[in-house]
Amino acid sequence: MSTTGKKAPEFSLPDSEGQTVRLKDFRGKKVVLYFYPKDQTPGCTKEACSFNDSLAEYRKRGAVVLGVSADSVESHSKFSRAYGLTFPLLSDGEKKVIKAYGVWKKKSLYGREFMGIERTTFVIDEQGIIRAVFPRVRVDGHAEAVLNVLDGLEKIP
Repeated sequence: MSTTGKKAPEFSLPDSEGQTVRLKDFRGKKVVLYFYPKDQTPGCTKEACSFNDSLAEYRKRGAVVLGVSADSVESHSKFSRAYGLTFPLLSDGEKKVIKAYGVWKKKSLYGREFMGIERTTFVIDEQGIIRAVFPRVRVDGHAEAVLNVLDGLEKIP
């Protein structure tokens, strides 16, 4: 998994409108990059809506929020429209970025093992360095916990 203090792996992925989004386009801003398993599922919907509801607070801290899953551009577009999401959802169907960040993991559900995205959030600073990692995210209170980390980054010289 990508770790704190390391340069964040660069990426270039399509968003829900089919526009290309690159990490390097956000130099000079903090980036909250969160990986989630699947559009339109209960936990992922709650997480996306929590980030969306807090966007003004993220912007006040000079941060952008980007969501990434392996779902298609079309799926992201439907998901964004259904819930009024106003931040980019990025499609990584080939799982290159998901693997580069180390969030493609062996999971188990009801005794069955399978590979999938481990819900994880990375906080990346203005220079592209990972400053915080939230592995195995619990959705409740997560958007607020990330805001608290951003507040802490304000104090780092």
